[in-house]
Amino acid sequence: MKIGMVSLGCPKNLVDSEVMLGLAQQAGHELTRDPAGADVIVVNTCAFIDKAKQESVDTILEMAEFKKSGACRTLVVAGCLAERYRDELKEQIPEIDFILGTGDVPAIVQALGGPVAERPRATGFVPLLRSNGEPVGSHDSPAVAAARALPTYLYDAETPRLLATPRHYAYIKIAEGCDYKCGFCIIPKLRGHYRSRPHDSIVSEARALAARGVKELLLISQDTTFYGIDRGERGALARLLAALQQVDGIEWIRMLYLYPTTIGDDVLEAMAANDKVCRYIDLPLQHASDAVLKRMKRPGTRASYERLLERIRQRMPDVALRTTFIVGYPGETAADFAELQAFITAVRFDHVGVFTYSHEEGTSAHALVDDVPARTKQSRQASIMALQKRIVARTHRDRVGQRVRLLVDGPSAEHELVLRARTAGQAPDIDPLVYLTDCDPSDVAAGQFLDAEIVASREYDLLARPLAVAEPA
Repeated sequence: MKIGMVSLGCPKNLVDSEVMLGLAQQAGHELTRDPAGADVIVVNTCAFIDKAKQESVDTILEMAEFKKSGACRTLVVAGCLAERYRDELKEQIPEIDFILGTGDVPAIVQALGGPVAERPRATGFVPLLRSNGEPVGSHDSPAVAAARALPTYLYDAETPRLLATPRHYAYIKIAEGCDYKCGFCIIPKLRGHYRSRPHDSIVSEARALAARGVKELLLISQDTTFYGIDRGERGALARLLAALQQVDGIEWIRMLYLYPTTIGDDVLEAMAANDKVCRYIDLPLQHASDAVLKRMKRPGTRASYERLLERIRQRMPDVALRTTFIVGYPGETAADFAELQAFITAVRFDHVGVFTYSHEEGTSAHALVDDVPARTKQSRQASIMALQKRIVARTHRDRVGQRVRLLVDGPSAEHELVLRARTAGQAPDIDPLVYLTDCDPSDVAAGQFLDAEIVASREYDLLARPLAVAEPA
């Protein structure tokens, strides 16, 4: 059958989509980018905040239209929304044939197998079967069944995976799940307890990706700096970075989703010592007011965050710092917000993202009164972004004339003679770009490194001209 996939949400969800595509391809199915020509459409959903849920529902309904028209025979809904709202989805969207939660990724093969007419509609996730044909968990004790309610799946180096990213970079999920109890977050219930992959499995996957032409590895999890601690392996992340440094063909190693209370000196030392590791810290802090952080159930204080950021910059003066904040959390006062603004002004992050608080059922914050008006939330979000734009403008003025090493991502959508590229301080898809002018795009391929000079800026993005190509096309 022809399989079409729509993947929504974060890179962690994208890896799950790539695994499902790899499993489908291994099972003999053909893949297509055109949903109108697909026999089966899979929508891998996000459910982190209201906007993500709405996008997921809208996409499911859009794909369901292909089912109604007869172009598609089977509609599969997977991912976080499926994990969170199995029953509601089955009841409200009857076009759905199968629902696969975050722990049901391997069941995509069973959802695709066999004649369509023999499969029941909207039956929930496809059960994994024992060798005798009984569903797994059918004779479990109540305690075991309760524990099994949280997802436990995690792919490994041997799992088939079809990359959906450009050929020169790829994500590696080094762990899955989360053990934190942040008041605003539903992820632990959707992804299960934190569980790290074995060191050798990750290194093996990195070598395989390098053999396929990948030059930038992006290490991801819910808390990347917690890697190995759940297995009693202190210092595991620093050892992993040192091992990945030795993988031939890999040029950049980037870590995303670090946590302010699990960044140890050993990790900072490994980042400084291994030249392939990007001097890039992605550190979602969420707020800077101690009162708000306490209500969020976040460890740390503004003072501890400032000490951490100072320590990071002492070890790596050229580090790029990225963070995200939530404004409008229940009880956030004007004074709390002013403290957040002062913190951002003092720290001067390179990249900042701001979310307005979303009142999510299933989180502990849902018991609080959502007392900050929507208009105030939006105003505070806009105010932070305006502040960040001013900070970036000053930083960019200082960068004009600097020489930088860039990784080319490909042609710009704006002009055929302009290329998109990134410095080591810019992650794909989430950070601004460097636009290369004064060059012939036919002479530079996506995935090439080159040296360039920063000549100007345009809001968050930088403009540069190439100096020399760092490797042959």
